[in-house]
Amino acid sequence: MSINEPWILANSGEFARGWSGFLFFDVSLSPGKRYIVLMKIALGQFNPIVGDIEGNTERIAEFIQQSAKGGANLIVFGELSLVGYPPRDLLRKDGFAAASVAAVEKLAPLADGIAVLVGFVRPTPGDAGRPLQNCAALLADGQIKHVHVKSLLPTYDVFDETRYFEPSPESKCVEVAGVKIGISICEDIWDSDALGRELYGGDPVGRLIENGAEVIINMAASPFEMGKAKRREELFLRQAARTKGGLVYVNQVGGNDELIFDGCSCVVRPDGKILGRAKAFTEDLLIVDMDAAEPARCEPFESEMETLNQALQLGIGDYVRKCGFSSVVLGMSGGIDSAVVGVLAADALGGKNVHVIAMPSRYSSDHSLTDAEALARNCGMDYRVIPIEDIHAAFESATGELLSDAGAAGELAGENIQARIRGSLVMGWSNAGGHLPLATGNKSELSVGYCTLYGDMCGGLAPIGDVLKMQVYALAEHINKKAGADRIPRNIITKAPSAELKPGQVDQDKLPPYEVLDEILRQYVELDRAAHEIIENGFSSPEQVELVHRVLRMVDVSEFKRQQAARVLKVSSRAFGIGRRVPIAQRFVQRRK
Repeated sequence: MSINEPWILANSGEFARGWSGFLFFDVSLSPGKRYIVLMKIALGQFNPIVGDIEGNTERIAEFIQQSAKGGANLIVFGELSLVGYPPRDLLRKDGFAAASVAAVEKLAPLADGIAVLVGFVRPTPGDAGRPLQNCAALLADGQIKHVHVKSLLPTYDVFDETRYFEPSPESKCVEVAGVKIGISICEDIWDSDALGRELYGGDPVGRLIENGAEVIINMAASPFEMGKAKRREELFLRQAARTKGGLVYVNQVGGNDELIFDGCSCVVRPDGKILGRAKAFTEDLLIVDMDAAEPARCEPFESEMETLNQALQLGIGDYVRKCGFSSVVLGMSGGIDSAVVGVLAADALGGKNVHVIAMPSRYSSDHSLTDAEALARNCGMDYRVIPIEDIHAAFESATGELLSDAGAAGELAGENIQARIRGSLVMGWSNAGGHLPLATGNKSELSVGYCTLYGDMCGGLAPIGDVLKMQVYALAEHINKKAGADRIPRNIITKAPSAELKPGQVDQDKLPPYEVLDEILRQYVELDRAAHEIIENGFSSPEQVELVHRVLRMVDVSEFKRQQAARVLKVSSRAFGIGRRVPIAQRFVQRRK
C-alpha cells in the first residue's frame, strides 16, 4: 500500500506505530476514503444504586483503576452513573446535586494516564430554565476537562426528564488520545425512525459529526423490554455508518424499582461490524481496541425466554437487595403463576431465602398441595402449610347473614374472603420474618381485574405483573428445559388454571381462553389500539366483536385495582405503572363503529 492512497489516520499522534495490523474499512458517506481510529476504550457497565453517590463513586473508581491497568485510553460509564437512573424526585432534595458535583471532583485525580467519561447532575448555570442539568464530565490529566449537557429530554413512557432538567443544544467535540470524540447522552442518539415519529426537531449526532467527531460516544440508561436490545443495535448501525470511526454505547445494568437495565453495551464500526458486546444483565468491564481486526469479546443474544428469565431474576434480586431485604415470602397455591415466581426468586436469591406458604381451603385439590411441596423441594425453598379452613369458617360465621342477603355479590365476596385470609397470612409472615412479600399475579389477570385487592394482590413486588399468561406458561417450559428436568412439576403446567375459591372453578368460567385474551390485551394495553383496530386485526365475527368490547371494558374498570397493586417489573413496551397513566374516575368510552 502506498502512503499516497486515500487513507485518513484518526489518531495522527500514533502514526509511528505504522500500518501493520491496523483495521481499515469503508465509510459510505465518504467515498474513496478510509479511516483508522487508534485507541482503546473501556466500557464501564456497572450496577448503580440510585442515590448512593458515595457507593457508586467507589465502584466507578474500581472500574477506572482496572481499565488503566488494561491499557485503556478512555473509560465510559452510563447516563447519570454517579447518582443512578432514574433519580426522580431525589433530584429535588437539598444537597443532592451538590453531592453529585463533589463526586466528580473526587474522581478527577484518578484520571491520570486514562480519560474518564462519567454521568452526573449539576445545577443549571444562571437564573433561567429548570434548575438542573443531566451531564457527562470528561476527566483527564487529573482535572475536569469538559462538561457535556444532554440535548434531548424524553417525556414518554417511563421518562419525565423535562420535570427536572434544562437541555443544551450545544454539541462540541473533545479530543482524547488524539481522537475527536462526540459525546451524546442516551436519548440524544435516538432518531425519528427509531421512535416512530419526529419528537424533537434536532439531531445531536448530526451536529457532532458536522463538528468533526470521529467516534460517537453514547452514555445511556436504556430500560429493558423484550426485543429492545436488537432494535437498539439496528439504530446503532445507522448512526455508526454516519461516522468516521464508529459508535461506542455504554448502558447501565441492574434493577431500579420497576425498571430493569440490561446492559448489552457495545462498539459498532461504520461498516456494521460489532467490535465488542458486553454481557447482559450483569456488570461487565469490556476493553475494546478500536483498531482490532476481530472483536474483543462479543457476547451473544440469548433466546427470548432466557432473556425474560434473566431480566426477571435481576429485577427481583436487585429490588430485594437494594431495598434492604435478603429474603422473600409468597403464597404457593400449586398453580403456574406462584410456581414461576417461586423459581425466579429462588434463582435470584437462593432457595433458602425463599419462604413459601401453602394455605389450603375446603376447595383446594390434593394435587395442589403435593405439587407445591414438590416444587419447593426441587428449589430448596422453606415450605410451610397453614390450613385456612378454621379461619374461613370464622369469617363465614361473622358475615354469613350479610353475604347470604347479597345474592351473587355475596357469593363473590365470600370467594374474596379466602384470598384476603391468605394475603393476611403472607403479610404476617413478612412482618414476623422481615421477608419482602411477593405478589404472584400475571399481566392477564391484572389487566381484567381477575385478582383480589388486599388478597392475592398483597405484596411489595409483582415480578410477573407484566408477563401475559401464555408467556408465563412458555417461561415455565423454558425453566424446565434449561434445567433438563421438571423443576416445575408437569402437573402444574398441564392442569387447567383455577383460583380454587369454589367447587370445580376454573379461570375460563369468567374469562375467554388465555390465548385469545392475551392477544386482545397485547393490542389494547401494549399497542394502544382502539376497539375497531383490534376487531380489524383478527376479531371480526359478531361473537369476537362482543368479546373485544367486554374485555376492554374489564380493563378500563379495573384501573382502581392496578393503582393499588404492588410494583410491577417492566418487561414489555407498556407495563402497568409509571409508564401508563390512566385516571380512575373517568367516563371516556371508545364508541363502536
